[in-house]
Amino acid sequence: MKPLSENEIHEKLKDCPNWEYFENAIHTTLEFEDFKDCFAIMTRIAFEAEEMQHHPDWTNIYNRLAIALNTHDAEGVTEKDFKLAKIIDGLVG
Repeated sequence: MKPLSENEIHEKLKDCPNWEYFENAIHTTLEFEDFKDCFAIMTRIAFEAEEMQHHPDWTNIYNRLAIALNTHDAEGVTEKDFKLAKIIDGLVG
């Protein structure tokens, strides 16, 4: 899979307003009411990511979840990252 250019990434970010591009990945930070709610969404994301065979880099501290997406094999951001970002946005909705 071929990485997207910075212009293509910025254009696609218009459809993903909760995400931003830096450090060769698209990023978002989500905040939930408590740890349980945060962990529940992480579990739901994990099932989707596993089905896609595309796994996020993420960190969780209490009720906050920081997610970074890029395609390691392509050494950049690809269509696959935006597909997972949209799935995550739908789950969080």
